[in-house]
Amino acid sequence: MTEPSPDDIDPKRETDGETHDNSDRMAHAARQAVQRKREAQEEPEPSLGVRLGQIGILGWTIVVPTLLGLVIGHWLDRHFNTGVFFSAPLLMAGAAVGLWSAWKWMHRQTRRDRQ
Repeated sequence: MTEPSPDDIDPKRETDGETHDNSDRMAHAARQAVQRKREAQEEPEPSLGVRLGQIGILGWTIVVPTLLGLVIGHWLDRHFNTGVFFSAPLLMAGAAVGLWSAWKWMHRQTRRDRQ
């Protein structure tokens, strides 16, 4: 008697009242492996160019608000002759906004990739 292949395993098969821990775990693992294989065949990994583009977008998403905060802070410091009174906090605020934006963008991409 031969064992069924993972492709033959019905994912909606109900088990009777008996407990078959090892066989249930094996069947579940086989179903998961088959499902992952099908998903990988349907949707291949993004190319290297796509990944590099994503890294570039993340970089600019963080750098632009940081530099914008620094430029505005420097202008305010020169205008009011206050040393780095405005530059330092606006630099930090710009970095915080950039990091938050990058975080949100990454989560949108992850959610979109899973759909």
